[in-house]
Amino acid sequence: MSNQQPPAQEIKIADNIPGAEYANLMHISHNKEEFHLMFSNLMGGSGRVVSKIITNPAHYKRMIMAMNENLKKYEERFGAIIEAELPDKEIGFK
Repeated sequence: MSNQQPPAQEIKIADNIPGAEYANLMHISHNKEEFHLMFSNLMGGSGRVVSKIITNPAHYKRMIMAMNENLKKYEERFGAIIEAELPDKEIGFK
């Protein structure tokens, strides 16, 4: 008997998600049970939070592994990515 769950047969997108949001800033915080990821779109001197994801540590680790794998595949296909410079001043949430 296997403890693995069968793969999802269908994934639905909620009606309140009309499309993608552009994010060029991410803030990460955590407690013992959760990781909180806040994605923002920063333009000029202001910005807005466009999405917030809360997940458990095990799933967060799987997400990082999947992102690293996709980054490696991207760079193998399109070349190395040059990391963007950090802003001159600290950006904070109010």
